[in-house]
Amino acid sequence: MDTLLKFFRSAYDILSKDKISFVGIGMLIFFILIAAFAPILAPHDTDEMHRDSEGEIRRVEGPSREHPLGTTNYGRDVMSQLIMGSRIALVVGILAAFFVTIIGTHVGLFAGYYGGWVDNLLMRIVDIMYAIPFIPFVIILVALLEPSLGNIILAISLLTWRTVARIIRSQVLTVVQRPYVKAARVAGASNLRIIYLYILPNVLPLVLLEMSLMMAWAILAEASVSFIGFGDPDSISWGQMLQNAFVSGAVRRAWWWVIPPGVAISLTLLAVFFASRALEVAVNPRLRRR
Repeated sequence: MDTLLKFFRSAYDILSKDKISFVGIGMLIFFILIAAFAPILAPHDTDEMHRDSEGEIRRVEGPSREHPLGTTNYGRDVMSQLIMGSRIALVVGILAAFFVTIIGTHVGLFAGYYGGWVDNLLMRIVDIMYAIPFIPFVIILVALLEPSLGNIILAISLLTWRTVARIIRSQVLTVVQRPYVKAARVAGASNLRIIYLYILPNVLPLVLLEMSLMMAWAILAEASVSFIGFGDPDSISWGQMLQNAFVSGAVRRAWWWVIPPGVAISLTLLAVFFASRALEVAVNPRLRRR
């Protein structure tokens, strides 16, 4: 607990001095607020087909007072889709990052602590996971199940914990050699008690850093999966907006339909990476001295 409190104090001190990290957290809070109040902020229903005074569908119309970011090929409001799409990005990013970090952290903890055949077995599983490409894995998973938000989160969680596992394992290998861990063993503490009360608190700052990085990766992965047509058909997302624009052939002429979701994805990723700077410096004392 003391280690974690020191970590948060260090992150706060760094954040107060690092303008980039401060901007990143501000941007991240901005996107979270948009996602939280999306139904209120969205000016129109995302599925509503808007028509002009003559009853014709307003297909691929440019920005106007009624539609600040124009319309799609079905006359749907781009701005409303952009606002509602923030929910999918953050839900996938947060949930997938959480599950990936939980799985990877536990694999790394047990591999680094027990060593021997346990370490060899878990690391060989990690090697196998590295050999599986993500996009084909998602395509097969969706073919076996169905396109849905839950299956995207499942695909990301099942495959991308490998990097977290290796990083946490390397840190655990150094922590288990420290005197207080050896003293706990001599005192008769159980393995699980040592892992969760003595080792985990010391690697938790690194766990939080990896979670923030995995959040950015998950957001990009969801956008990629939705762009190739394997996203949730019942939910609008930024990747799905790009996919619809590409399929309709409006990529080159309807800039108001393509640029906003692309910019939103880029800014969200930048916000996460900028915010993780404070965590990275707090975890690495060498960076703190610069």
